[in-house]
Amino acid sequence: MSEILVSVQNLTKSYGKGSLTVKVLDIKSLEIRRGDFIAVTGPSGGGKTTLLNLIGGLDRPSGGEIFFAGEKISGWAEARLCDFRRKRIGFVFQAFHLLPGLTALNNVLVPALSGGRASRQRAKELLALVGLKGKEHRRPGMLSGGEQQRVAIARALVMDPELILADEPTGNLDTASGAQIINLLRELNRDGKTVLVATHDQKVAGACSGVIKIADGRVVVG
Repeated sequence: MSEILVSVQNLTKSYGKGSLTVKVLDIKSLEIRRGDFIAVTGPSGGGKTTLLNLIGGLDRPSGGEIFFAGEKISGWAEARLCDFRRKRIGFVFQAFHLLPGLTALNNVLVPALSGGRASRQRAKELLALVGLKGKEHRRPGMLSGGEQQRVAIARALVMDPELILADEPTGNLDTASGAQIINLLRELNRDGKTVLVATHDQKVAGACSGVIKIADGRVVVG
């Protein structure tokens, strides 16, 4: 059995203070193993994005512990979390978050700007991997939505992360483009990447090898 990459224990996230406090996440125990391709499903506002943000170090829990490859990351200082996010996590967002003034190639290289082993040659190879060979010098405005999301996936891979976190990666795409993105994530998983996808789309969830259902901030069993 593969090793545990991510585990959480008694994880909570709340917003507000006093009587106005709202708990948006309350998960007693959860594990993601290396090589998993897992969908996190549930209604909008149910806690899917919050869970991904906590695992990826984009947000801090109100309580509980998060472990990554055996290390407790939930108490790390921001500088260490920033380095963790850049080197070990690949983020793919619904809104792409590409820089409009940069070419596809330079967008892919953004995570390496503060130092790293990524090179222009690796960025070119990744763009070819996601089907964008020959479009390296096009800016986002010259690419379709599906192509922009492929650039975002290449960017997520440029530092060779251990975990890809994809938050509604097909949410802004048409059916055909969405299917291409999911097939691409599936191929990356077959090549050894661990992938966690937050989605409300049952077709996306059906393409994954496992499903975690979350509703009202809690894991739903069955």
